[in-house]
Amino acid sequence: MQTRVIFLEQMNRLRHDILIMSSRVEEDIAKALTALKTDDTELAQEVKANDSVVNAMQITIEDEAAILIATQQPVARDLRELVTILKITANLERIGDHAVHLARAAIKLSGEAPFRSFGHIEKMAETGRLMLNSAITAYLNQDPAAAREAAAMDIFIDAEHKALIEEVLSLMIEHPELIKKAIRLINTSSRLERLGDHITNICEGVIYMVESKHEELNE
Repeated sequence: MQTRVIFLEQMNRLRHDILIMSSRVEEDIAKALTALKTDDTELAQEVKANDSVVNAMQITIEDEAAILIATQQPVARDLRELVTILKITANLERIGDHAVHLARAAIKLSGEAPFRSFGHIEKMAETGRLMLNSAITAYLNQDPAAAREAAAMDIFIDAEHKALIEEVLSLMIEHPELIKKAIRLINTSSRLERLGDHITNICEGVIYMVESKHEELNE
């Protein structure tokens, strides 16, 4: 019985660490977006520096999960949750990379008047932030229905990405001298579009953890 109590305490610590890591990544997305909107290159540099912190969190959580698998030999639901934790941290790390890319775009596009309208980028990043928050909440509450709802938000990110590409392509035709900067903006949008895919992966992990089945979302 005492062994089980210790195991549950360790699992609760891992869940807390997942929450801390996801909160950091969510904060980095928000800061990178603010940097893009306000030409705040110092804030963008802060996001870039935070990447090492997120990477360290991933390593710590994955090491702790691996130790539990090796020493406690969990089965059924417990094992599925530990596998899901590994999946969540890997995707959080990738989402953090996309936040860094957005910060780099903020630096490179700083002061570029023709590109000061970032409406689609803003909506993609904000939706991604909300989607991530909902996905992690679904994990903590072990709620597969909420995970499916969170994943469904990806359709809005995809729609904004498509609209941005159409808008920027038109701009490139009218102003060919802006092609290089336009391509950079499209690349940034593409990164944010993949952000939704990584969050969907987290949602699929929640479903696997609770329902013991692999379900492809947003096919």
